[in-house]
Amino acid sequence: MKIAIITSGFLPVIDGVTVSGWNRIQKLSEWGHQVLLFCPDYSAISSIYPNWQDFTGNILPGVRVVNLKSTPFFVEFERNVAFYSYSKLQQELEKFQPDVIHVDEPERLFVGFWRVAGKDYAQKHHIPCLSFFRTNFLEYLEDFFPLPKPLLNLLIYLIRKLIIYVYNSYDLTLVTSKVTEPKIRKIGIKNIFYSNLIGFDTSKFNPQLRQANFFKTNYNLPELDDKVKLIFLGRLTPDKGWGFTLKALPKLFQTIDKNKIAILIAGDGEMKTEICQTISQFTPHFYCFGRVAPEQIPVLLVNSDFHVTTSEKETRGLTVLEAFAANIPVLAPRAGGVVENIQDGINGFLFTPQDQDDFIHKLKILVENQSLRQQMGIQGRKSVIGKYSWEQAVTNLLNIWQEQIIRYQNIIVDG
Repeated sequence: MKIAIITSGFLPVIDGVTVSGWNRIQKLSEWGHQVLLFCPDYSAISSIYPNWQDFTGNILPGVRVVNLKSTPFFVEFERNVAFYSYSKLQQELEKFQPDVIHVDEPERLFVGFWRVAGKDYAQKHHIPCLSFFRTNFLEYLEDFFPLPKPLLNLLIYLIRKLIIYVYNSYDLTLVTSKVTEPKIRKIGIKNIFYSNLIGFDTSKFNPQLRQANFFKTNYNLPELDDKVKLIFLGRLTPDKGWGFTLKALPKLFQTIDKNKIAILIAGDGEMKTEICQTISQFTPHFYCFGRVAPEQIPVLLVNSDFHVTTSEKETRGLTVLEAFAANIPVLAPRAGGVVENIQDGINGFLFTPQDQDDFIHKLKILVENQSLRQQMGIQGRKSVIGKYSWEQAVTNLLNIWQEQIIRYQNIIVDG
């Protein structure tokens, strides 16, 4: 199959969209498919991503990445496609002649291109063009646009209209969360198709990777190894719930010995300085590892004691699944896609969103009860093993693409 993928982001940027995209094309390459992937050009922020050229051109057998001219996008470590880059996309599609076009986060791409990405080529050549709903940008607006309520409501109204128009322009809108599906249907998206389309290599999250002196050996931090380690994993941006976290965490240290626990953060973003300064005021045992490469995440999770997220806006929450595979429990808000996999009291805890007391209460239980953490970790791993392989996720995606290709072929024959 010849597959064109137009995506809002790719490596070396590290987030759910880019990491899953990388794993997806690895499988497609392994299985002999041809892939042309379009993403923003990251040369303008090479100081942040000095290795960006490692992920452009012919990066795998049968896979070529084309970087499109880009512009800044809200935060310093992101880019979006530029309006004048669409002609290059069209030219490359004409040369490649794909069987199907797959578009990740088309509403973000629309803001760059000012058109529905890939749809005009698909209509001209009578091939399917599918979208993948990855991020609920409507929920993020208040985090990045601190406007008066009337103006914010107007902005939300306009963006909602844009989202409805963009997604309903495609043959299908793919969604991989049963929690997100009814949300976007309520917004007004009509062509929704649910399937399990994300995965990870559970073998890399082997509990046997846990080492007695891991942080001494690998990070020269011997003082960490005898502490209960809470790990936050992801972007350090307002949408990830950091405002709530910074207000709530000081209460934990009013009720527990601060020398008993360590707070680990693996991630980067615009709030890094604020987070570091705030947390370091109430505990000396705070460690920010910055942007961690995907291949280093499994061993870091396995050698932590539990994963904490306060994000209420995840459409799926891959880090939750990874933590379970690493044999550690998760503490998360009862909101968004994360609730799909967390069984409260079984493999982790759900706290009431924005309730600091509930958050601290459940955080304290996990800190103080080692046997409970271990039991929850075992249950978490059981809940994901064998269910989220990339082999199955990509097979599901290929089946969807193939069904749409056949549908178009039948339309042509009948016509």
